Amino acid sequence: MKRVHVAAAVIRGADGRVLIARRPDDKHQGGLWEFPGGKVEEGEPVQVALARELEEELGIRVERARPLIRVAHDYPDKQVLLDVWEVSAFSGEPHGAEGQPLAWVAPRDLPDYEFPAANAPIVHAARLPERYLITPEGLEPQALLQGIRAAVGAGIRMIQLRAPNMFSPEYRDMAVDAVGLCAGKAQLMLKGPLEWLGDFPSAGWHLTAAQLRKYAANGRPFPSERLLAASCHSAEELALASAMGVDFVTLSPVLPTESHPGEAALGWAAAEQMIAAFNQPVFLLGGLGPQDVERAWQIGAQGVAGIRAFWPALEG
Repeated sequence: MKRVHVAAAVIRGADGRVLIARRPDDKHQGGLWEFPGGKVEEGEPVQVALARELEEELGIRVERARPLIRVAHDYPDKQVLLDVWEVSAFSGEPHGAEGQPLAWVAPRDLPDYEFPAANAPIVHAARLPERYLITPEGLEPQALLQGIRAAVGAGIRMIQLRAPNMFSPEYRDMAVDAVGLCAGKAQLMLKGPLEWLGDFPSAGWHLTAAQLRKYAANGRPFPSERLLAASCHSAEELALASAMGVDFVTLSPVLPTESHPGEAALGWAAAEQMIAAFNQPVFLLGGLGPQDVERAWQIGAQGVAGIRAFWPALEG
């Protein structure tokens, strides 16, 4: 069965909301909501196909777009490759040119709509930012919380509270404070024993590679309403993350790093190959910073994760 190549768009309005459309009842996966787009013709560049489909379906002209995620999915009766781009600027007023209902939806509310199964990774990608801050080691709790407050104020929207050398009670106390600092402003991802999950219901959970290997066979440890991530360093670990049903991963190290000087780096080419075989959002980590976000997009990544690169410079 030949895989159908589809160009799709996560279209963002000026207020950050995302445009979705309802599929006609008589089409494949009819009645469900989708991200607008359509079939890529033989030999047609994806961007050309996307622009054509959005003009035909919505009456808009794409002015700025960049790659977001590629998803290969097998239905019982159809195989698809969704080539998804984020459209951040367009001209014209979107309307259902083919009679389809449209809705502008806040990213956090996308899970409330029923999408085809192939669209689940796109929902995750549409909700995630392009920068993922991981807190540095060796800071006193007050300095760490001060940095989180400054990062949130500077627009960082997802933060992993990483404190590997801290005693568990101290980490838990800091997590309580971090939850308060991030509430309504940034997604907080915690690390630690899964026994703690019930104590921090608003936080997502980022598994270490060791936890991933230990627990992957058990499936997700909590429902899909809560973000689950994992640290991956190989194709094998990506396969475990996929089997476990994680929402996103970090893939590292892409480049040599000061924190792990002896660890072999994957390099950009290997990272691109590994992303292509993985259907969920990937943040690249290791020796990268804000200047690498666009290159990360071009090889299929969600964006870049970093410690020093995104940690705010604090006074004093």
